[in-house]
Amino acid sequence: MTQAIDTVLDTQSYFAAVETAERRALHSFFDQHVIEDETQGYVALDEGDYDALPAWAMNRVVHTVHGALLDEF
Repeated sequence: MTQAIDTVLDTQSYFAAVETAERRALHSFFDQHVIEDETQGYVALDEGDYDALPAWAMNRVVHTVHGALLDEF
């Protein structure tokens, strides 16, 4: 039973992180990544917060939403 509850919570955490990443990407030049974290489940991470995405984060990326803003004007 505990495994089924964990699976539901993981799924909810994943979709919440994807939703956050999609929302942020609409207003950002930077890619938004969903990473899998051992303690927090899935988390949205803004690539613009880092000069280069650290190796610990790069290895945990499970989904990426590309930034939607363009500066080609």
